[in-house]
Amino acid sequence: HVQLVESGGGSVQAGGSLRLSCLYNHRGNCMGWFRQEPGNKREGVAMIDTSGHRTYYADSVNGRFTVSQDNAKNSLYLQMNSLEPEDTAMYYCAATREWVVASLREADFEYWGQGTQVTVS
Repeated sequence: HVQLVESGGGSVQAGGSLRLSCLYNHRGNCMGWFRQEPGNKREGVAMIDTSGHRTYYADSVNGRFTVSQDNAKNSLYLQMNSLEPEDTAMYYCAATREWVVASLREADFEYWGQGTQVTVS
């Protein structure tokens, strides 16, 4: 069973940066970051193929966010730069044992963390 624990959220001013971390006990074949604002659907932000390290981003964050992985530390990261108030949300780490190429669909990921809050003002 894959367990995911996020950390690194917080409050930051617009234009600032944060790095989210996700500690996992088992690596999924694909892993990603999603975010959700209250009352809205969960939105895919970034994903990575943990074998080839290919990455895929939502248009809204492309060029500002970077997803990466460190197998030696059992960790997934999301470096977020040039943050905007619209990036305010609960951020979730997700994993799947399937090979979901360039997918940011919530339904394609079966394992989820509890989330970490990011607030940009």
